[in-house]
Amino acid sequence: MNPAVWPKVIPPLTPDQEAISNDFMRYWHEILPKRYGVLESFNHGYSVAHAPVGFSRTLEIGAGLGTHLEYEHLTPDQEREYVALDLRPNMAEKLKERFPRVRTLVADCQERLDYEDGHFDRILAIHVLEHLPNLPAAVRELRRLCDIKRGVLSVVIPCEGGLAYGLARRISAQRYFEKRYKQPYRWFIEREHINRPAEIFEELNREFVCVQKSWFPLRVPSVSLNLCIGLTLRPRPLAV
Repeated sequence: MNPAVWPKVIPPLTPDQEAISNDFMRYWHEILPKRYGVLESFNHGYSVAHAPVGFSRTLEIGAGLGTHLEYEHLTPDQEREYVALDLRPNMAEKLKERFPRVRTLVADCQERLDYEDGHFDRILAIHVLEHLPNLPAAVRELRRLCDIKRGVLSVVIPCEGGLAYGLARRISAQRYFEKRYKQPYRWFIEREHINRPAEIFEELNREFVCVQKSWFPLRVPSVSLNLCIGLTLRPRPLAV
């Protein structure tokens, strides 16, 4: 595999494609918990199960419609200190309506966010890193924001490029997309899932140390045989 060139260049969308992209992302986030509950339980339950004891400040990037918050058991203080970030205003608007007690932020995690170094002791990236054209910049920013002493980055990514994941997609997201818009799914997914697991592992390893890894639905460490991977990571000490 040739080394990735960052940031990756994504072809621009036509106005119609942009409208479809925004609509489908919201539509798919509505379908997932209703039709694919077992998968969603892993996606969101992983981060809850591996949350650091006594955490106080959470940053969730790519929060979508706020589905993950349905799995959390937050104290009032933890809820007030929860920042849910998404790039799409239409998604963030819906999230804010559903969860008014958390802070909803429209921003790009590949750019510097308006928080001091080490502000968060818990950062969540659930099915986000595979989408980012400037993944190294995002990982560096997450490292900057993560508390060096007790901070945790919790990641879930798809087994993009794997056999099982490809088959599952054909009978799920692809089927819904093509039925809804009467056009091929390929242009959409090829500009969405642009990073493979090996690329994501490599970039995470530069800034974080992986302390736990889970494979779903099988426990064998194989991208080809699984659908998703959960990772718990801690920030690497700063170089002296």
